[in-house]
Amino acid sequence: MRSGRGDERPGLARGRADRARLRSRDLRGPALSRCLPLKESGALVVFAKEPRPGFVKTRMSPALSPEQAAELYAVLLEDVLAASAAIAVQLGLEAVLAVHPPEACEALAHRAPGVFRAVAQRGASLGERMAWAVTQMAAAGARRILLRGSDSPLLGLDTVAAALAALERADLVLCPDRDGGYSLVGLRNPAPGLFGHRMSTASALADTLANARSAGLCAELLSPGFDLDTAADFALLARARGAAAARLCPRTLSFLDARGLW
Repeated sequence: MRSGRGDERPGLARGRADRARLRSRDLRGPALSRCLPLKESGALVVFAKEPRPGFVKTRMSPALSPEQAAELYAVLLEDVLAASAAIAVQLGLEAVLAVHPPEACEALAHRAPGVFRAVAQRGASLGERMAWAVTQMAAAGARRILLRGSDSPLLGLDTVAAALAALERADLVLCPDRDGGYSLVGLRNPAPGLFGHRMSTASALADTLANARSAGLCAELLSPGFDLDTAADFALLARARGAAAARLCPRTLSFLDARGLW
């Protein structure tokens, strides 16, 4: 993954060296506040995992083997990164790839579109890692911070644009999914304790909203979407299949078609 933009003055070896150091430092997952400032309008952070059997999409089994589930996640991630890169460019957002575990950062960085800056996630739990990302983006100068997962194939430009618009009037914006969680969260500032509960549960959305109320945050919900968490979710994608799906997740559709998994 490429780091933030360095000194662009031509002919300065120091500028090139600075950029090289920033690239190396980003891949090790530094505090983003030490890097160059983010684009003024905000940041779009994609949370991703190493596509390793037994580590991703475990709820797809037994319908899919661990190896098939990892293959599915890999193509899903490629689609999400390609779509998110285009969205970030169109909306003027900094594109950041947050990788777990840290040792997979360099490998995933090389597979992502060049607009992304790759960093290793920091924290013991998903909630801690999400809070870390928000804090670091805010410290780097982002005024609107969006975090999205990597298993929502139809989360596109309209949803991200709606989230940015909502953050003009709300402190927190969430895009619910069908299983009680959410596929995108947006904040204007860090909110300590907001994610201080178990994530990836049927009550994750309700728990986050409860913490937001306790903190006095104004929250807004977007139209709901869905994640591909279990094999039963393939039916949701099949029903939504059309121009939008073909544009946002062509690799995922091809994978499911080729293996007869519909």
